[in-house]
Amino acid sequence: MKLNITLPKFLRIGILPLALILFMAIAFVVAMTRYAFGVGAVSNLSNSYPWGFWVSFDLFTGIAISSGAFVIASLVYIFRLEELRPLVRPTLVTALLGYMMEGIALLVELGQPQRIWYFLRYQNFTSWLLFIGLYVMVYIAVLTVEFAPAIFERMKWDKAAALLKRWMKPVVIFGAVISTLHQASLGSLLLIQPAKLHPLWWTSWIPPLFFVSAIAIGLAMTILESSLSARYFQRELETRLLEKLARGLPFVLALYLVMRFLQLTLEGKLSLLFTSGTMSVLFWAEIIIGVLVPMAWFSVKVNRNSAGGLLTGAVITLLGMILDRFNVSWFAIKHYDPLTYIPTFMSKVTYLPSLSEVAVSVGIFSAGIMAFGLAIKYLPVFESEGHHARAGD
Repeated sequence: MKLNITLPKFLRIGILPLALILFMAIAFVVAMTRYAFGVGAVSNLSNSYPWGFWVSFDLFTGIAISSGAFVIASLVYIFRLEELRPLVRPTLVTALLGYMMEGIALLVELGQPQRIWYFLRYQNFTSWLLFIGLYVMVYIAVLTVEFAPAIFERMKWDKAAALLKRWMKPVVIFGAVISTLHQASLGSLLLIQPAKLHPLWWTSWIPPLFFVSAIAIGLAMTILESSLSARYFQRELETRLLEKLARGLPFVLALYLVMRFLQLTLEGKLSLLFTSGTMSVLFWAEIIIGVLVPMAWFSVKVNRNSAGGLLTGAVITLLGMILDRFNVSWFAIKHYDPLTYIPTFMSKVTYLPSLSEVAVSVGIFSAGIMAFGLAIKYLPVFESEGHHARAGD
């Protein structure tokens, strides 16, 4: 006898949404365990390794991949590259969700998450953490305002949407300033570690290097997000627009490369490039993967004009630049062996992230992907669907 069972419509979801929900559920269980029994119950962090996977992935990487919004919005509203306007709203969604995910991750990571608001009451104006926290709060508000017209259009509040668009340029300029300061201040946080961060990465040039690399990451992330959303939502890829971003990437990466080696030369650190063991390997890995290969890849016209070429180049760029963020926040930081109390870099690894740490980050990232999909489905995000603001708005 053959059974013919039809699931209710709300239960008919695809494999990807189901997997995302599963990852989110696992992260929720881990987070509740952390709140009940402390951060030590779910992580391998310690006094010797207070920074680990969460700081590298959620904070340093999360902020970097959210930089596409200020890059694209600045190109459209400040530099008047109106043809890139269809890319604005998708990057705004990505950035807004990225900053929100960062805040959620901090609530799990902090030893005393209930005190996260203390920095507003007990300000320490000598700490870059204060400014990073303030920049995050302000920039989330700015991103919300920048994306608000899409919500107003969905709710048929045409007058409110038109009024906000009229004042969008000064909002974008303010947001670009805040984001610039935020990306640079994240690097400034590392300035207090001259004795802990390996000399190949510690430099007074960290803030401008972080800012320039954030521009490259923002361009690559915009290409990646557009490519993946076009494939998943079966939309036409804006190849012509993404080609322009890909054409500019080698110049940004070249600037970063010149700054990086000029800094090493002026500080007399070139000899460390080949004499630092594992650190030398990590340095050349991020330079080759994140700078040299993308520069060569996007210099070839056929790679810039094909969907596969754009996606491949964006992924390579992000892998190399994300490795840089992991290097400065984890791999290249000197820790103390808990048994011998001898300072060490990666030669004696005493910390590896627990499965729970990874599960929390994967779950939060899954929630961001789910939220992005819902925004695409229910809000006028893509111009190709006829909902996006016109260039003259």
